Amino acid sequence: MRSDYLFTSESVSEGHPDKVSDQISDSIVDLFLSKDPEARIACETLTTTQLVVLAGEIRCKGVFENGEWAPGAQAEIEATVRRTVKEIGYEQDGFHWEKFEFINRLHGQSAHIAQGVDAGGEGSNKDEGAGDQGIMFGYATDETPDLMPATLYYSHKILERMAADRHSGAAPFLQPDAKSQVTLRYEGSLPVAATAIVVSTQHAKGYDEGEKEAQLHAYVKRVVAEILPPVLLRQTEYHINPTGSFEIGGPDGDAGLTGRKIIVDTYGGAAPHGGGAFSGKDPTKVDRSAAYITRYLAKNIVAAGLATRCTIQLAYAIGVSKPLSLYVDTHETGTVGDDKIEAAIMAIGKLGGLTPRAIRTHLGLNKPIYRQTAAYGHFGRKPVGDAFPWERTDLVDDLKAALSA
Repeated sequence: MRSDYLFTSESVSEGHPDKVSDQISDSIVDLFLSKDPEARIACETLTTTQLVVLAGEIRCKGVFENGEWAPGAQAEIEATVRRTVKEIGYEQDGFHWEKFEFINRLHGQSAHIAQGVDAGGEGSNKDEGAGDQGIMFGYATDETPDLMPATLYYSHKILERMAADRHSGAAPFLQPDAKSQVTLRYEGSLPVAATAIVVSTQHAKGYDEGEKEAQLHAYVKRVVAEILPPVLLRQTEYHINPTGSFEIGGPDGDAGLTGRKIIVDTYGGAAPHGGGAFSGKDPTKVDRSAAYITRYLAKNIVAAGLATRCTIQLAYAIGVSKPLSLYVDTHETGTVGDDKIEAAIMAIGKLGGLTPRAIRTHLGLNKPIYRQTAAYGHFGRKPVGDAFPWERTDLVDDLKAALSA
């Protein structure tokens, strides 16, 4: 690694149009999994000025079976979508939770996909196959307490605090749409200075000039000062709403689509990303579940003191249960060989060879836990109850035991 360099990550708020789409898609995932833990969902959402469109493929007992909607199912879907938008906070002329046009184009899952993914029936030895081919990556680093890249960690935290202040009324001039970007200078592997902070936030009318603009700028700088350690903020350049006015935002200002913020969702560019997004997909889709297990493995490797940085890749073929490959890279920070860590992972019985079914079982993924993942990152979050199980560090002892065997 270079010993002295700059690195930047960005985040977007829950009110960003792409994140509105992600949250809607994951609210549908949660709705269906709450009714049928074996539901199959691939829900894409488009949001734009006073319009929300759902499209994709589904199968869910009690909701959509044999090509037919259950009575009241479509009304419940619409109510779920409107409630999600209301909770985000959109009551604007260009996008209002109660007034936007809603179009539902969800339809049945392809039988040809189902035959490859579903486990065999009674008497069959066919295991559940992966929902698609693809490569998935996980990453962990000791830069922050949550074992996440610091640039992304701080970018998320700034917007989370601003959203909390907006919802509580502490910052009534804020509107839902916002973006942040943090640039840090690294010496060795540690951040030593924040050279630039960018925050663009949608605001109430009049907060783009004079005393009100100064109030908004002072508020943002105060939030940054409360999030970042003071030692990083000695010579920081701030760019707050650098284009000037930001009154028109959200889906009215820019159309939103599910899955367009995958780097925000993962590691802020500090690690590779696989080919697929997460939101809107049930956990049989390895785009989602295998990305979660690789984060879980990488985090536990770092938490176990086996490395200070770790990247893991898994690969799958559609309809095939066994992963095609497992790759571990500790970036020359490992205390044991990467090949030994790979062997240890595959030797841990509770991981079940990292098949799609074993991943879902070990992490408990067939639950309605996904709406909360769809803003401020899928990783580096606190595991509470059933939520964010891939952030637990309960595999540390198993890894050490497998390596000493």
